[in-house]
Amino acid sequence: MTQARIRVYAMLCSLLSVVWITSGLALANEALPVKPESVSAPAPALPKLRAAASEAKPMGKGHPPSRAEAVPKPSGAPHPPAAIIGKDGAPMVLVPAGEFTMGSEQGDDDEQPVHRVYLDSFYLDTFEVTNGRFAKFVAAIQSEPPWGFADQETPVVHAERPVRWVNWLEATGYCLWAGKRLPTEAEWEKAARGTDGRVYPWGNDPPTAAHAVFGLTEGAETVSPSGNRDPGRSPYGVHDLAGNLYEWVIDWYDDAFYTTIPASNPRGPSEGTAKVQRGGSYINSPYRLRSAFRTKGDPTEHDPHVGFRCAQDAPPRP
Repeated sequence: MTQARIRVYAMLCSLLSVVWITSGLALANEALPVKPESVSAPAPALPKLRAAASEAKPMGKGHPPSRAEAVPKPSGAPHPPAAIIGKDGAPMVLVPAGEFTMGSEQGDDDEQPVHRVYLDSFYLDTFEVTNGRFAKFVAAIQSEPPWGFADQETPVVHAERPVRWVNWLEATGYCLWAGKRLPTEAEWEKAARGTDGRVYPWGNDPPTAAHAVFGLTEGAETVSPSGNRDPGRSPYGVHDLAGNLYEWVIDWYDDAFYTTIPASNPRGPSEGTAKVQRGGSYINSPYRLRSAFRTKGDPTEHDPHVGFRCAQDAPPRP
């Protein structure tokens, strides 16, 4: 294991230790009279990496299991706010509970079969995590900065650009530090395409430069500041879910997962060798900018075309 990976694993272990210690103190003081405070959703456990395995795609297509009827929500219960500010200062928008259509018959085999999925409500960062916000995380945990910060100017001069050269482990560490988590693959797709089965976040029209950053030269300094493509927003007001940078999600990648996917709040396979990436990047064609498009990456590797954003559970309705 390289020294860089050792530092990443040590950083995540340190973060998880803080979460465990904090949880233990909370339990110890449970009987004491305390002033009520808001409590963040528990951080997801980090899955254990395993050795590389074959990634051959299946020859046939299966059919998803039927979904049991969702339990109706009590009428008259208050709704969660439509927008909040996360602990890292980032704005977040609500994606309401309900069903949506996941996958595409016009896409690759790993996007099929098309199926209906029910998700509980959740919040998603309106914008990708920026250099400026990630720099605060690096300073707070006294970690090695990502490769893109090597010149020491990136987090200052380009503070509003989305952070890149961040692997899945570092992205997970940031979300834990901010009291959040990475979105699931299903959450990401619903936030991007809504409930009407649209092809892109903005609808079915092909992308233009007003919608997304795409089709540019690899290696050029062409990543755009977050949130300057208003026509490309998703139905829930989320920016840059197509183009600019791919985004890490929490799920392990499995090209046959849609043949057995749970119909309610799917979380992806329990193990794997690669993590899912979504949304296309500044070098890609419109085909990869589709909201149903799936690709993958080594969770320990750094890539100039990949960034991330965080999610968190919405409070349950009483």
